[in-house]
Amino acid sequence: MAELIPITRSISIDPSEIEETFVRSAGPGGQNVNKVSSAVQLRFDLKNSPSLPEAMKRRVATLAGKRLTKSGVIVISANSHRDQPMNRADALDKLVALLVAGAHVPKFRVATRPTLASKRRRLEGKSIRSGIKRLRSNPADNQ
Repeated sequence: MAELIPITRSISIDPSEIEETFVRSAGPGGQNVNKVSSAVQLRFDLKNSPSLPEAMKRRVATLAGKRLTKSGVIVISANSHRDQPMNRADALDKLVALLVAGAHVPKFRVATRPTLASKRRRLEGKSIRSGIKRLRSNPADNQ
């Protein structure tokens, strides 16, 4: 049995949920590029994954952007290396980084208003600064 891929301390995904397809890669490789399928297209079915909680799925879907298909599958391509195993590792690293970012729950921020004293301090600072700048200008401009 394949080992689980850790995302956080409590969340792991099964490697059977990941589908890899190998395609020919554009870019460096010379004549080898036309013969060897070294680029990797990794697919992860986010919508139907039993390993991830629903709230995390929503956050990951937002972070995935255009890499998420309409059917809820994340497609990640990796073709920066000439070597197929390195591209596989690169694609898996990209997926894990995306899932780790989605696992982070954003801090709830309570909207607050500036106090009257802070508004006064800000305006006081602005008037002091404008006075300094006024002194730097030509004396004829001060009238």
